[in-house]
Amino acid sequence: MRGLPDSGETLLNIHDIDSNAPSRQLVRVLRNQPDRMGDEDVMPESVLWRAYCELRRRGDERAANHFIRSMRTLHRRRAMANTRLSVTDTWPNEHKLVDDPLLGELWKAYKRCIQAQRTGPAAQLLNDIAAQLSVV
Repeated sequence: MRGLPDSGETLLNIHDIDSNAPSRQLVRVLRNQPDRMGDEDVMPESVLWRAYCELRRRGDERAANHFIRSMRTLHRRRAMANTRLSVTDTWPNEHKLVDDPLLGELWKAYKRCIQAQRTGPAAQLLNDIAAQLSVV
């Protein structure tokens, strides 16, 4: 993943989102669209999910708001037919990263809809995810 211009700081590689990454870098991943950071072979939603799950595990109160905001932006971009975003699911079991089984199942269903290019049902699932996270 490329660093932000003028930041002088290198961001973590989107494949390396783990427990060693500083929280501020994970928040930065949520604020920036992952597909614009140099990796086209990973589903950008998966990058956001993994960053969110790690921040949630750490107890970051802002994580859900940042995650839903980024997901909605990404979903709007994906709904435009001329936007090319990866649908390759490199982490098929990532829905198990959260301790909430309903949230995990909603996430799994959302990814399936995106892979099938069904943005309408995916939008409803995204609203359900936001409701489950208590984000309006």
